[in-house]
Amino acid sequence: MSTEEADLASLRTELRGWLDQHCPASLRAAADGGKRSQPTAAERATWLEVCASRGYTTPSWPKEYGGGGLAKAELRVLQEEVARIGAQIPPVSFFGTAMLGPVLLEFGNEDQKKEHLPRITSGEIQWCQGYSEPGAGSDLAGLQTRAVLDGDQYVINGSKIWTTGANHADWMFCLVRTDPQAPKHDGISFILFDLKSPGVTISPIRLISGESDFCQVFFEDVRAEARNLVGPLNGGWTIAKRLLQHERQMLSGGMPGGAPAGPAARKKKKGAPKEVPAPTSALAESTRPYLGDVDGRLAEATLRDRITQYELDSLCFGLTLRRSGEEARAGQGPGAATSMFKLYASEMNKRRGEIQMAVRGASALGWEGEGFTPGELMETRGWLRSKGNSIEGGTSEVQLNVIAKRVLGLPD
Repeated sequence: MSTEEADLASLRTELRGWLDQHCPASLRAAADGGKRSQPTAAERATWLEVCASRGYTTPSWPKEYGGGGLAKAELRVLQEEVARIGAQIPPVSFFGTAMLGPVLLEFGNEDQKKEHLPRITSGEIQWCQGYSEPGAGSDLAGLQTRAVLDGDQYVINGSKIWTTGANHADWMFCLVRTDPQAPKHDGISFILFDLKSPGVTISPIRLISGESDFCQVFFEDVRAEARNLVGPLNGGWTIAKRLLQHERQMLSGGMPGGAPAGPAARKKKKGAPKEVPAPTSALAESTRPYLGDVDGRLAEATLRDRITQYELDSLCFGLTLRRSGEEARAGQGPGAATSMFKLYASEMNKRRGEIQMAVRGASALGWEGEGFTPGELMETRGWLRSKGNSIEGGTSEVQLNVIAKRVLGLPD
């Protein structure tokens, strides 16, 4: 056994003891395969605290900024051991961990890293993204929210729209125009500020699905500390593009079919390649009560074909994302290819919604009242919500432009 193998074996043993001691039984899979008990709020909070104390909510971030400092092989051991007991590392702000954090690690100064990254890891601060505006959506560089330097603070006026989770967030990372005379891509800066600052007004936007994920946020003489300007003054567009790559990577992995299967979801057979996720049939199983069986197969041939093709495409997509993730962990980082993943994930999720609606027939037409199960009502709302996938994180048209220019190298 090599020194590296011995170190990983020691880490695995240590992690098993730590998990046995600290992970509540209610947050693990039941040992007998039955239903586990419902975790209490206190158990969830304690589990978050102990994971954050070791940096496991951001396990690959450097230890000096609150992360776990794990190398690629060590991270895999952590993921396998957590999955072995049917648990998961408690999530903290995905805007912080998947978007702002990586940008601060790349572009932030030392003081900014030490101030903001540990509070992301601990879950103390929830973040939201201030990018789109009523007049600057697909043409993001046309944004008009202004920030004017006044001593050691910037005074911000304007508004942002489609701001996910602003009504639950503590801080915002925001694109602002700091030089209105410069070409539009060159006069933008990237700044952080507290949403509890005087002059911030947050208005939730009710969606057709009946939910309110998004908000419009108004700024009236909001003061942000100049020390929280990330990167150079008027250099925010470079940071904005990098963050969007992280966002698209995150969105791709979070949609059905986009998330590669974990160790617990893989079937290992003698002679089979390692780390290959087993095909899932979650969609097929959820539709079986509506379609019925003929000789063990879904009865409706046309829909059976649609479901099979969806699940094969989902499997291929998950494998491609896994390969991309391995390349990113190897130091290459996300690139323009994230636009391909985001575009494909959007279309996959919309396809899933359409299949669910086709399968359920009249049962998919419910909005409220009796005659429909909670799951049927949720799927109908999910189908409507999925239409927004082709807008958020950059419209599908924007993704096609990025793919044409940055991936395929086509001329303007």
